Amino acid sequence: MKPTNATRMSEFLLLGFSEEPELQPLIFGLFLSMYLITVFGNLLIILAISSESHLHTPMYFFLANLSLVDICFTSTTVPKMLRNIQSQSKVITYAGCITQMYFFIIFSGLDIYLLAVMAYDRFVAICQPLHYMAIMNTRLCGLLVLVSWTTSVLHSLLQTSMVLRLSFCTEVEIPHFFCELNQMIQLACSDTFLNNVVMYFAAMLLAGGPLTGILYSYSKIVSSICRISSAQGKYKAFSTCASHLSIVSLFFCTSLGVYLSSAATQSSHSSAVASVMYTVFTPMLNPFIYSLRNNDIKTALKRITGAPVILGLKMCPRLQGS
Repeated sequence: MKPTNATRMSEFLLLGFSEEPELQPLIFGLFLSMYLITVFGNLLIILAISSESHLHTPMYFFLANLSLVDICFTSTTVPKMLRNIQSQSKVITYAGCITQMYFFIIFSGLDIYLLAVMAYDRFVAICQPLHYMAIMNTRLCGLLVLVSWTTSVLHSLLQTSMVLRLSFCTEVEIPHFFCELNQMIQLACSDTFLNNVVMYFAAMLLAGGPLTGILYSYSKIVSSICRISSAQGKYKAFSTCASHLSIVSLFFCTSLGVYLSSAATQSSHSSAVASVMYTVFTPMLNPFIYSLRNNDIKTALKRITGAPVILGLKMCPRLQGS
């Protein structure tokens, strides 16, 4: 195929998961359900935290920010996929593809940074409980979120500008359900050496750095928990970070699996399916994992909705912000 300048490209084709017509209603219903659960679940968490003054603590402040980011993260990909299925069209414009990739990089980066910030918050709460409120003050919390946003935006601008310099072949088919950076680079007809260098270097620095911080924080947390004499004290300390640890494991393991599989094989179908885990499934699970067994959040949700949110769950010890 003949290459054409990227600025002249008018549209791409998002192939999605399957071209079987009989599977399209099932895929549409499944992803619409997951998207609605993600949006409404995370919105309820934000409303619960903002409406209750006793939830205005660092832990819940970061949780509210994570819920907002998860809504935006899922909204960059799923609505376009649902629209394509409903209209029976796989087309996305060049400008739309670049825009989708730009916001996807921003919100995926924010997810990583906020998870690292929340790990640091739990580290201070468990390892230095007497100094928690002094360390995790309003200024530091706001600064951590601001730095996360700034870093994500700058990283996205860098990656997007690098893609804009590429040339693509005519009738470009993207074997994915959204315009993912790695897929875009692989489909380019021009030299992508510099793009690959920048992409993998940024991944090691901007994802490896937060992951290292998370691992260091939890190594210190485990060490502190082991020094607690009572079994009840150990359980209470571990319960405050178990939800966060499960989300971190799910997010990073699936993300790493996607990029390792794409590097090891030419088949992108498995990568598209695996991407659902961290782009759709993990944001959907966050409200459940973080909050459904948290008495503070459950009480706030009951006040908002006027009825019990979840039935049949045993009451658990109150998760303190420090």
